[in-house]
Amino acid sequence: MLYEIQTYGKDILRQKTEKIGNIDDSVREIVSNMFETMYAAEGIGLAAPQIGKSIRLFVIDLSPIDESEKKRVFINPEIYEYGKETEDIEEGCLSIPTVREIVTRPARIKIRYQTLDGQHVDEEVDDFLSRVIQHEYDHLERTLFVDHLSTLKRSLLKKTLNQISRGEIEVEASENYEL
Repeated sequence: MLYEIQTYGKDILRQKTEKIGNIDDSVREIVSNMFETMYAAEGIGLAAPQIGKSIRLFVIDLSPIDESEKKRVFINPEIYEYGKETEDIEEGCLSIPTVREIVTRPARIKIRYQTLDGQHVDEEVDDFLSRVIQHEYDHLERTLFVDHLSTLKRSLLKKTLNQISRGEIEVEASENYEL
């Protein structure tokens, strides 16, 4: 089942997310549908608020970019350490179609989360995987990538963001490999 991707201006993207208590069949079904939705939109990451669910869950699959990567599920994630070194890379978002901007993020993070089978994982990640995780994690923290931009950049994007908010610009599959 495909979910409707919630776009900029929707309240759900700014709501507090709740921890998942029991990883059961309903969570597994949400995860399956999230991957299906993400693939249909040609994305590489998708967070639960983007599909209208205020829970602490996101999925990523970097295999279209890096064949050595596999699809991953992050349940109840917590980034507990950010590296000092930063990098500037252009980002996009399925919830903010047509907008791509340079965002500065730490190059390395440490994160704790649960897998779909309930296993607790504590890992250090860097490079592009770190960036994608941070982008999706931000969704769980009520933050969008445009929130990381300067006031000037955001003001230049205001017209486009208002058009997205009014539904005049929609998510299209041509937004290849958006975070």
